[in-house]
Amino acid sequence: MNDQNRLPDVPLRASICMATYNGAEFVEEQLASILAQLGPDDEIVIVDDASTDDTVARIRQLADPRIRLIEAAANQGYVRSFEQAVRASRGGAIFLADQDDVWIGGRLDAMLEALATQAVVASNFDVLGGGDRPPIPRLRAADSGRHRANLWGIMVGYRAYYGCGMAFRREVLPSFVPVPAYLHESHDLWLAILGNTAGSIRHLDDSTLLRRLHESNATPRGWRSLRVILAARVVLLRLMVEARRRLRAASART
Repeated sequence: MNDQNRLPDVPLRASICMATYNGAEFVEEQLASILAQLGPDDEIVIVDDASTDDTVARIRQLADPRIRLIEAAANQGYVRSFEQAVRASRGGAIFLADQDDVWIGGRLDAMLEALATQAVVASNFDVLGGGDRPPIPRLRAADSGRHRANLWGIMVGYRAYYGCGMAFRREVLPSFVPVPAYLHESHDLWLAILGNTAGSIRHLDDSTLLRRLHESNATPRGWRSLRVILAARVVLLRLMVEARRRLRAASART
């Protein structure tokens, strides 16, 4: 286990960024599945969002030097915790990972290969233990270049962009952060909007992780009210405008 305040500024291959909160029941299994795929030049950056169970103790018990644990002083929500982890990362490739999933073997290499040519990669998932997936079509590699259609799919809710299945190159970081202050969920859609707006995203046909579906998932499983749906669409429109603004600014700086 490393103390984030005593780390040299050493470039790494990949940073896996995770937000934990009361995840003691599943976090060890997830970390084991990730660590099995990492090399010595990779890291896992975990921001614990003031858990009240023994999540932190279980992470510390692993005693793996590739794990960097940051403990938030107070609960800030999973979007801010992911943002904090991403900001603290040092890898050339930045992966988002949930605390309660299981990575499928070969995930890291498959996504790094995609990132060799595209700024953002998004993969599919299967449900741990079987069962029904959410009623959204799987991502298709053939749709990777259909950026306008993908943005429309985000608006109407049929593009299956889930943060647990996504990664991005470090060059995207200055556009990704700061995450807009009005965004309190769906940081994954913010990343997908940036990738599609920039015209640099790749979908993987294969599933690269097993997602555990349960009542504590941050992503809602049921239908939302019309009021909530409309409010979310307004946020998505704001994000699309903001993505264009930030990408233009980034282009002007280069």
